[in-house]
Amino acid sequence: MSSAKTKTNPVNKLKLTGVHKSFGSNHVLNGVDIAVEPGKSLVVIGGSGSGKSVMLKSVLGIVQPDQGSITVDGQETVGLGPKDRDAVMRKFGMLFQGAALFDSMKVWENVSFGLMQGRGMDKRSAHEIAIEKITAVGLKPEVGDLYPAEISGGMQKRVGLARAIATSPEIIFFDEPTTGLDPIMSDVINDLIVKSVKELGATALSITHDMASARKIADHIAMIYEGRIIWHGPVDDLDHSGNEYVDQFIHGRADGPITRRTA
Repeated sequence: MSSAKTKTNPVNKLKLTGVHKSFGSNHVLNGVDIAVEPGKSLVVIGGSGSGKSVMLKSVLGIVQPDQGSITVDGQETVGLGPKDRDAVMRKFGMLFQGAALFDSMKVWENVSFGLMQGRGMDKRSAHEIAIEKITAVGLKPEVGDLYPAEISGGMQKRVGLARAIATSPEIIFFDEPTTGLDPIMSDVINDLIVKSVKELGATALSITHDMASARKIADHIAMIYEGRIIWHGPVDDLDHSGNEYVDQFIHGRADGPITRRTA
């Protein structure tokens, strides 16, 4: 009976169940439960120190949870060996907070890094795909021959997005995608994220404290507070969540249940 029910329901593309992580006496994740359906975009909001980054690093395998389950397409990923972990990682694309480009590589080499190093693609084919992705994020092909230091922060962020989508990943992770950008460039990046995810048919998981970004790129929003997901719902429900923590956070109010940590 239960197996029949499982077959009729779509398997979550990504699911975290009871994920805990501590660093010494600092309990960062305290039982994170969250799921993302295939082709959907989930944005996790929360303040500094709420556990957003550690949650993301746990999914990527950079951090090993103390307990709990993290599944991708129904496959358990916690405790995977290097070979199986590599197979899971091939499904992922990642836009890092600071773009995280390699300074010593040209832009096109940065974009094609995963194709050549991860997939073993030949240089000519990788270059063609890199230029295609560079133009897809609104940059001119000749930008591919420049070095990261020769382009602006906004352009670097576009290059980071081009790299994230170059391997046509099934799941794309966005780590504070608009940090350090002015409001107009932030909106440009948000539009490109929405466009890129839809064109790929990818599933997206983002972490941010930028509410304008969250509202634009999310299908669903979840809020993490003190290492737990305290609210999760459609983006259209955000303004009437009925959760006082969410309400305080999205309106940026000093007064409320969330207390600012003192140094």
